Amino acid sequence: MDYLARKYLRAQKIPSSACSGCGLGQVHKKVLLAIDELGLAIGDIVWGTGIGCSGRQTFNTWQGDNFAGTHGRVYAIATGLRLALPPEKKIILTVGDGDAFGIGLLHLLHSARRNVDMTVIVADNFGYQSTGGQYGLTTPSGAVTDSSPYGMQDPNWVQDGRDILDILRGAGAGFLARHTSVEGQNAVESIKQAIAFKGFSLVHIAYPCITNFFGKAFGSRNPVAAYRWITERTNPPAGQNVDGIIFHTGIYHVAESRPEFSAQLRKLTEALQKEGQDETDGDLN
Repeated sequence: MDYLARKYLRAQKIPSSACSGCGLGQVHKKVLLAIDELGLAIGDIVWGTGIGCSGRQTFNTWQGDNFAGTHGRVYAIATGLRLALPPEKKIILTVGDGDAFGIGLLHLLHSARRNVDMTVIVADNFGYQSTGGQYGLTTPSGAVTDSSPYGMQDPNWVQDGRDILDILRGAGAGFLARHTSVEGQNAVESIKQAIAFKGFSLVHIAYPCITNFFGKAFGSRNPVAAYRWITERTNPPAGQNVDGIIFHTGIYHVAESRPEFSAQLRKLTEALQKEGQDETDGDLN
Protein backbone atom coordinates (compact mmCIF):
# COMPACT_ATOMS: atom_id res chain seq x y z
CA MET A 1 0.00 0.00 0.00
CA ASP A 2 1.59 3.30 -1.05
CA TYR A 3 1.61 6.53 0.94
CA LEU A 4 -1.42 7.97 -0.87
CA ALA A 5 -3.52 4.94 0.02
CA ARG A 6 -2.40 5.04 3.67
CA LYS A 7 -3.07 8.78 3.86
CA TYR A 8 -6.47 8.99 2.18
CA LEU A 9 -8.12 5.59 1.70
CA ARG A 10 -9.81 3.01 3.91
CA ALA A 11 -7.48 0.05 4.50
CA GLN A 12 -10.25 -2.51 4.01
CA LYS A 13 -10.84 -1.19 0.47
CA ILE A 14 -7.22 -1.68 -0.59
CA PRO A 15 -6.19 -3.36 -2.80
CA SER A 16 -8.97 -2.64 -5.25
CA SER A 17 -11.44 -5.31 -6.28
CA ALA A 18 -11.04 -4.25 -9.93
CA CYS A 19 -10.06 -6.83 -12.52
CA SER A 20 -6.38 -7.60 -12.99
CA GLY A 21 -4.76 -5.01 -15.25
CA CYS A 22 -7.67 -2.56 -15.05
CA GLY A 23 -6.70 1.06 -15.68
CA LEU A 24 -9.16 2.47 -13.16
CA GLY A 25 -6.51 2.45 -10.44
CA GLN A 26 -4.41 4.79 -12.59
CA VAL A 27 -7.32 7.23 -12.80
CA HIS A 28 -8.01 7.01 -9.07
CA LYS A 29 -4.36 7.58 -8.19
CA LYS A 30 -4.19 10.70 -10.37
CA VAL A 31 -7.08 12.18 -8.37
CA LEU A 32 -5.30 11.36 -5.10
CA LEU A 33 -2.07 12.89 -6.37
CA ALA A 34 -3.93 16.08 -7.30
CA ILE A 35 -5.53 16.25 -3.85
CA ASP A 36 -2.19 15.67 -2.16
CA GLU A 37 -0.31 18.24 -4.25
CA LEU A 38 -3.02 20.82 -3.54
CA GLY A 39 -2.43 20.25 0.17
CA LEU A 40 -6.04 19.25 0.84
CA ALA A 41 -6.94 17.21 3.90
CA ILE A 42 -9.54 14.46 4.24
CA GLY A 43 -11.95 16.86 5.92
CA ASP A 44 -11.73 19.30 3.01
CA ILE A 45 -13.48 16.97 0.56
CA VAL A 46 -16.79 15.18 0.11
CA TRP A 47 -16.39 12.39 -2.44
CA GLY A 48 -19.38 11.17 -4.45
CA THR A 49 -19.54 8.17 -6.76
CA GLY A 50 -21.77 7.01 -9.55
CA ILE A 51 -22.63 3.47 -10.60
CA GLY A 52 -20.77 0.91 -12.72
CA CYS A 53 -17.07 0.05 -12.48
CA SER A 54 -15.99 3.54 -11.47
CA GLY A 55 -18.62 3.88 -8.75
CA ARG A 56 -18.11 0.39 -7.37
CA GLN A 57 -14.34 0.78 -7.09
CA THR A 58 -14.36 4.25 -5.52
CA PHE A 59 -17.47 4.15 -3.28
CA ASN A 60 -16.62 4.26 0.42
CA THR A 61 -12.89 4.11 -0.36
CA TRP A 62 -12.24 7.72 0.69
CA GLN A 63 -11.61 7.96 4.45
CA GLY A 64 -13.74 11.07 4.75
CA ASP A 65 -17.35 11.90 3.91
CA ASN A 66 -18.66 10.14 0.81
CA PHE A 67 -21.90 9.21 -0.87
CA ALA A 68 -23.24 7.30 -3.87
CA GLY A 69 -25.87 8.28 -6.39
CA THR A 70 -27.09 5.59 -8.75
CA HIS A 71 -28.07 5.94 -12.41
CA GLY A 72 -27.03 9.53 -13.05
CA ARG A 73 -28.37 11.05 -9.83
CA VAL A 74 -25.00 11.80 -8.23
CA TYR A 75 -25.00 15.31 -9.75
CA ALA A 76 -28.39 16.20 -8.27
CA ILE A 77 -27.24 15.01 -4.84
CA ALA A 78 -24.02 16.98 -5.21
CA THR A 79 -26.00 20.11 -6.11
CA GLY A 80 -28.00 19.79 -2.89
CA LEU A 81 -24.83 19.28 -0.89
CA ARG A 82 -23.23 22.30 -2.55
CA LEU A 83 -26.08 24.46 -1.23
CA ALA A 84 -25.81 22.97 2.26
CA LEU A 85 -22.03 22.76 2.73
CA PRO A 86 -19.59 25.60 3.45
CA PRO A 87 -18.31 27.17 0.20
CA GLU A 88 -14.73 26.10 0.90
CA LYS A 89 -15.64 22.39 0.99
CA LYS A 90 -14.64 20.56 -2.20
CA ILE A 91 -17.01 18.12 -3.91
CA ILE A 92 -15.33 15.51 -6.13
CA LEU A 93 -17.33 12.96 -8.12
CA THR A 94 -15.98 9.83 -9.84
CA VAL A 95 -18.38 8.48 -12.45
CA GLY A 96 -18.30 6.24 -15.49
CA ASP A 97 -18.96 7.08 -19.13
CA GLY A 98 -22.53 5.76 -18.96
CA ASP A 99 -23.31 7.63 -15.75
CA ALA A 100 -21.93 10.84 -17.28
CA PHE A 101 -22.77 10.71 -20.98
CA GLY A 102 -25.77 8.36 -21.00
CA ILE A 103 -28.36 8.01 -18.27
CA GLY A 104 -26.89 10.88 -16.24
CA LEU A 105 -26.33 13.34 -19.08
CA LEU A 106 -29.36 15.54 -18.38
CA HIS A 107 -28.42 15.98 -14.70
CA LEU A 108 -24.82 16.64 -15.76
CA LEU A 109 -25.90 19.34 -18.22
CA HIS A 110 -28.03 21.04 -15.59
CA SER A 111 -25.06 21.11 -13.20
CA ALA A 112 -22.99 22.77 -15.93
CA ARG A 113 -25.82 25.19 -16.78
CA ARG A 114 -26.13 26.24 -13.14
CA ASN A 115 -22.34 26.39 -12.73
CA VAL A 116 -22.47 24.32 -9.55
CA ASP A 117 -19.07 24.15 -7.85
CA MET A 118 -18.15 20.47 -8.23
CA THR A 119 -15.41 18.48 -9.96
CA VAL A 120 -16.50 15.52 -12.08
CA ILE A 121 -13.93 12.88 -13.01
CA VAL A 122 -15.32 10.72 -15.82
CA ALA A 123 -13.49 7.38 -15.83
CA ASP A 124 -14.27 6.08 -19.33
CA ASN A 125 -13.73 2.39 -20.13
CA PHE A 126 -15.52 2.50 -23.52
CA GLY A 127 -18.84 0.95 -22.59
CA TYR A 128 -20.92 -0.85 -19.99
CA GLN A 129 -18.22 -3.17 -18.72
CA SER A 130 -19.62 -3.90 -15.26
CA THR A 131 -22.69 -5.57 -16.83
CA GLY A 132 -20.74 -7.71 -19.27
CA GLY A 133 -19.31 -5.39 -21.90
CA GLN A 134 -22.17 -3.92 -23.92
CA TYR A 135 -21.34 -0.96 -26.15
CA GLY A 136 -21.94 2.53 -24.79
CA LEU A 137 -21.74 6.22 -25.66
CA THR A 138 -17.94 6.28 -26.10
CA THR A 139 -17.31 2.82 -27.56
CA PRO A 140 -15.00 3.22 -30.59
CA SER A 141 -16.77 2.83 -33.92
CA GLY A 142 -16.67 -0.72 -35.24
CA ALA A 143 -15.71 -2.31 -31.90
CA VAL A 144 -17.00 -5.81 -31.23
CA THR A 145 -18.87 -6.05 -27.92
CA ASP A 146 -21.52 -8.27 -26.33
CA SER A 147 -24.24 -6.14 -27.90
CA SER A 148 -22.44 -5.40 -31.19
CA PRO A 149 -21.06 -8.74 -32.40
CA TYR A 150 -20.62 -7.35 -35.94
CA GLY A 151 -19.00 -4.12 -34.82
CA MET A 152 -20.48 -1.07 -33.09
CA GLN A 153 -22.45 1.01 -35.62
CA ASP A 154 -24.26 3.38 -33.24
CA PRO A 155 -22.73 6.92 -33.51
CA ASN A 156 -20.91 7.78 -30.29
CA TRP A 157 -20.12 11.03 -28.45
CA VAL A 158 -16.41 11.18 -29.30
CA GLN A 159 -15.87 10.46 -33.01
CA ASP A 160 -16.87 11.62 -36.50
CA GLY A 161 -17.02 15.30 -35.61
CA ARG A 162 -18.95 14.89 -32.37
CA ASP A 163 -17.47 15.71 -28.98
CA ILE A 164 -19.37 15.57 -25.72
CA LEU A 165 -17.07 18.30 -24.39
CA ASP A 166 -18.55 20.67 -27.00
CA ILE A 167 -22.00 20.02 -25.57
CA LEU A 168 -20.81 20.57 -22.00
CA ARG A 169 -19.11 23.79 -23.02
CA GLY A 170 -22.29 24.99 -24.69
CA ALA A 171 -24.23 24.13 -21.52
CA GLY A 172 -21.97 26.44 -19.49
CA ALA A 173 -19.22 24.21 -18.07
CA GLY A 174 -16.40 26.37 -16.72
CA PHE A 175 -13.44 23.97 -16.91
CA LEU A 176 -13.07 20.97 -19.22
CA ALA A 177 -10.13 18.65 -19.90
CA ARG A 178 -9.49 15.25 -21.47
CA HIS A 179 -6.72 12.73 -20.74
CA THR A 180 -5.95 9.02 -20.87
CA SER A 181 -4.87 6.92 -17.91
CA VAL A 182 -1.42 6.31 -19.40
CA GLU A 183 -0.51 9.99 -19.09
CA GLY A 184 1.40 11.32 -16.10
CA GLN A 185 1.80 14.67 -14.38
CA ASN A 186 0.05 16.56 -17.16
CA ALA A 187 -3.19 14.76 -16.27
CA VAL A 188 -2.62 15.42 -12.56
CA GLU A 189 -2.16 19.13 -13.27
CA SER A 190 -5.49 19.26 -15.14
CA ILE A 191 -7.24 17.59 -12.21
CA LYS A 192 -5.62 20.08 -9.82
CA GLN A 193 -6.89 22.99 -11.89
CA ALA A 194 -10.35 21.41 -12.04
CA ILE A 195 -10.52 21.02 -8.26
CA ALA A 196 -9.30 24.58 -7.69
CA PHE A 197 -11.75 26.01 -10.24
CA LYS A 198 -14.70 27.85 -8.65
CA GLY A 199 -17.63 26.45 -10.59
CA PHE A 200 -18.45 23.35 -12.62
CA SER A 201 -15.41 21.40 -13.81
CA LEU A 202 -15.02 18.05 -15.55
CA VAL A 203 -12.04 15.91 -16.56
CA HIS A 204 -12.71 13.07 -18.99
CA ILE A 205 -10.15 10.24 -18.63
CA ALA A 206 -10.17 7.17 -20.89
CA TYR A 207 -8.72 3.95 -19.48
CA PRO A 208 -8.52 0.33 -20.69
CA CYS A 209 -10.91 -2.41 -19.55
CA ILE A 210 -8.84 -5.55 -19.97
CA THR A 211 -11.53 -8.12 -19.19
CA ASN A 212 -14.52 -7.12 -21.28
CA PHE A 213 -13.69 -4.41 -23.82
CA PHE A 214 -10.29 -5.70 -24.90
CA GLY A 215 -11.25 -9.31 -24.33
CA LYS A 216 -14.05 -8.98 -26.88
CA ALA A 217 -12.95 -6.16 -29.19
CA PHE A 218 -9.44 -7.57 -29.65
CA GLY A 219 -9.86 -11.18 -28.60
CA SER A 220 -7.12 -10.82 -25.98
CA ARG A 221 -6.88 -9.92 -22.30
CA ASN A 222 -3.20 -9.09 -22.55
CA PRO A 223 -2.69 -5.86 -20.55
CA VAL A 224 0.47 -5.01 -22.49
CA ALA A 225 -1.45 -4.99 -25.78
CA ALA A 226 -4.27 -2.94 -24.25
CA TYR A 227 -1.96 -0.28 -22.85
CA ARG A 228 0.02 -0.16 -26.08
CA TRP A 229 -3.25 0.44 -27.99
CA ILE A 230 -4.29 3.37 -25.82
CA THR A 231 -0.75 4.81 -25.71
CA GLU A 232 -0.49 4.80 -29.52
CA ARG A 233 -3.75 6.77 -29.70
CA THR A 234 -2.85 9.36 -27.07
CA ASN A 235 -1.62 12.48 -28.92
CA PRO A 236 0.02 10.65 -31.84
CA PRO A 237 2.70 12.66 -33.67
CA ALA A 238 1.58 14.68 -36.66
CA GLY A 239 1.67 12.61 -39.79
CA GLN A 240 1.54 9.27 -37.97
CA ASN A 241 -1.27 7.17 -39.40
CA VAL A 242 -3.45 5.76 -36.61
CA ASP A 243 -6.63 3.91 -37.51
CA GLY A 244 -9.73 4.53 -35.47
CA ILE A 245 -10.19 6.60 -32.37
CA ILE A 246 -7.55 9.18 -31.30
CA PHE A 247 -7.30 11.02 -27.98
CA HIS A 248 -6.17 14.63 -28.21
CA THR A 249 -5.58 15.47 -24.57
CA GLY A 250 -5.06 18.47 -22.35
CA ILE A 251 -7.18 21.37 -21.14
CA TYR A 252 -10.09 21.83 -23.52
CA HIS A 253 -11.82 24.92 -22.11
CA VAL A 254 -11.53 27.42 -19.27
CA ALA A 255 -14.34 29.95 -19.05
CA GLU A 256 -14.26 33.48 -17.81
CA SER A 257 -15.64 33.79 -14.33
CA ARG A 258 -19.42 33.74 -13.95
CA PRO A 259 -21.61 33.44 -10.83
CA GLU A 260 -21.40 30.12 -9.05
CA PHE A 261 -24.84 28.67 -8.26
CA SER A 262 -24.65 28.30 -4.48
CA ALA A 263 -22.90 31.66 -4.04
CA GLN A 264 -25.61 33.34 -6.09
CA LEU A 265 -28.37 31.78 -3.96
CA ARG A 266 -26.58 32.66 -0.71
CA LYS A 267 -26.34 36.25 -1.87
CA LEU A 268 -30.07 36.28 -2.68
CA THR A 269 -30.91 34.73 0.69
CA GLU A 270 -28.89 37.33 2.55
CA ALA A 271 -30.60 40.14 0.63
CA LEU A 272 -34.05 38.74 1.37
CA GLN A 273 -33.21 38.27 5.05
CA LYS A 274 -31.96 41.84 5.27
CA GLU A 275 -35.08 43.11 3.51
CA GLY A 276 -37.26 41.18 5.95
CA GLN A 277 -35.33 42.48 8.93
CA ASP A 278 -35.61 46.07 7.67
CA GLU A 279 -39.39 45.67 7.30
CA THR A 280 -39.61 44.27 10.83
CA ASP A 281 -37.56 47.12 12.24
CA GLY A 282 -39.77 49.60 10.38
CA ASP A 283 -42.92 48.09 11.86
CA LEU A 284 -41.47 48.31 15.35
CA ASN A 285 -40.65 51.97 14.86
